[in-house]
Amino acid sequence: MRRLCKDIVERLPVFGHIRMEHVAVTFAQARRNVQHGLQAKLTPMRFEGGTLTAIRQRRQWTIQRLFQEDREILYILTFYLPRFQDHVFREKMITIVHELYHIGERFDGDIRRLEGHYHVHSHSQKEYDRHMDALVGDYLRQQPPEELHAFLRYRFSELCARHGGVVGVRVPIPKLLPVIKSA
Repeated sequence: MRRLCKDIVERLPVFGHIRMEHVAVTFAQARRNVQHGLQAKLTPMRFEGGTLTAIRQRRQWTIQRLFQEDREILYILTFYLPRFQDHVFREKMITIVHELYHIGERFDGDIRRLEGHYHVHSHSQKEYDRHMDALVGDYLRQQPPEELHAFLRYRFSELCARHGGVVGVRVPIPKLLPVIKSA
């Protein structure tokens, strides 16, 4: 999944700001084995504007920071298994592109904020989804190496049967921590 995301980022100019070495690609187990529900999510590791602190309910908060070796992780990209893997190929690709698109254009740990009240997915979910589908089309027309995305053609159970299981990284979602002022 990391290699596929890296290739998408390198091939599509809209993702030129993303540095995958600062993105943790993880999985979590879907709580219920149903088709609908959360497929994937992007967790930003900073508040609006890339700041390390924010005021909420009259308190100052920070977020746990995450490092991999000497690199700070600015985003956590999580796929919910088996649910994500049990969709059709195109839907999986759209989900990947959808989550990558949430990464802020300044790549500062904040999300991409779109115009208007619905700053995450725009004023129209259908329009947003059409845009993501178009980006997938742009990517696939470039004929990326099949080995990067072939695993998406299988359901979760088929992957497990073919390879003896699915291996990935699990990262707990960082906690918000109150900032305690010292005397």
